[in-house]
Amino acid sequence: MSYPKIPDFHKISQEIIYYSKYKHEYGANDVDSKLKNLYEILEKGLEELKNLPFDNYYSEIEPSDYEGIIKLRPKGPRILWKEMNNSYNDKLEGALLSRIAGCILGAPVEFHSIEDMKNWAKYNDEVFPPIDYWKSIKSPYNKRYDKSDFIQYTRDGMDKVPVDDDIVYTILNLFLVEQYGFKFSTENVGELWLKYLPYACTAEEVALNNLKKGFKAREVGEIDNPFMEWIGADIRSDAFAYIAPGQPEKAAKMAYYDAYLSHRRNGIYGEMYFAAAQSAAFAVDSVLEALEIGLTEIPKDCSLAKDIRWAINESAKITNYMEAREAVEKRFNGMEHAHTNNNACLTVFGLMIGQTDITKVIGETVAMGMDNDCTAATAGSIVGAIAGKKNLKSSWYNRFNDIIDTYLIDVGEVKISDVIERFTKLAKESFK
Repeated sequence: MSYPKIPDFHKISQEIIYYSKYKHEYGANDVDSKLKNLYEILEKGLEELKNLPFDNYYSEIEPSDYEGIIKLRPKGPRILWKEMNNSYNDKLEGALLSRIAGCILGAPVEFHSIEDMKNWAKYNDEVFPPIDYWKSIKSPYNKRYDKSDFIQYTRDGMDKVPVDDDIVYTILNLFLVEQYGFKFSTENVGELWLKYLPYACTAEEVALNNLKKGFKAREVGEIDNPFMEWIGADIRSDAFAYIAPGQPEKAAKMAYYDAYLSHRRNGIYGEMYFAAAQSAAFAVDSVLEALEIGLTEIPKDCSLAKDIRWAINESAKITNYMEAREAVEKRFNGMEHAHTNNNACLTVFGLMIGQTDITKVIGETVAMGMDNDCTAATAGSIVGAIAGKKNLKSSWYNRFNDIIDTYLIDVGEVKISDVIERFTKLAKESFK
């Protein structure tokens, strides 16, 4: 896809600010009215841009309603486990702990360039891609999500799982199914967000703010929301896989009703795809099989499906993080670095490079950059479910001390052992 050449709006808007102050300082008349006129022109242009219709072709191959989606998906297994498997416990712990490990490894370097990460590893006298948590990090006492100091994401500064939205939504969606059951609605998701979420980012922030304004849950995702296809929904997929192991269709369906609150089209498919792939990961032995099963739960001709298939095919030529990032930059030149599609391909590359080596999967995925706490968390969840906790090095989780910190209202810390027990209870119920 070739994006339009975007004028440098940042530069001109900054100059407008500077010149308005400069002229005001020397007594120029009409500065206020000029600024008002300029703002009105921009507002009008933005509204015209928002009202441009989509090409009908995409409306046909990329629906956002559930019935439309399942009509366009390819054949798939739908169910891999018909009853709870004895391996579930080890796989659940492997998936959750590896998800957390990937997230925490990526969090201090989220969106950092590869060069920056390599230089920081060199400064720390560490190997790159990383094989353990960062020894130290810049600005160690800056706070993440207004709660955890960055030092808590480092090897020696960690004494529990520090806060991150990639982990918070996993806990929140556990609450969702506990409180509303397996057939929860998008309206239920909205109710839960208003109860527990103090704040959110991008598409989730838009949806949450629209909920607070009184808009209906089925509408909030498409009101003033340019982030509808960003990565925010697919980071919320894991809980549904943990609750419906070996049941990719059931996991994807729950993911749909969650994603619809804040996303549309490929933003929805991202959460459905990864929920299905993670669910399949409980029942298969290879990452490739899990990734391919995930594709059977989204429209076969949507752009995400095409991009995932490209990444799977291209992976035969991709041997490391640098080649993966270069391939993605070339294919998605101009795409925002928090988009669903480009990050999904990095996740695929991380899994295909590392296979069932959990450390290599999350290390290589973080090294690729972009939204690398999200991609490494998702990759970790998939490989962790396949390999199990028995194949996860204890150095990735022995500093967690059985505690996950959250920013959820009136929740705070939760015990990992309690979360595991609650997921297990729901997973058993999912087969009834």
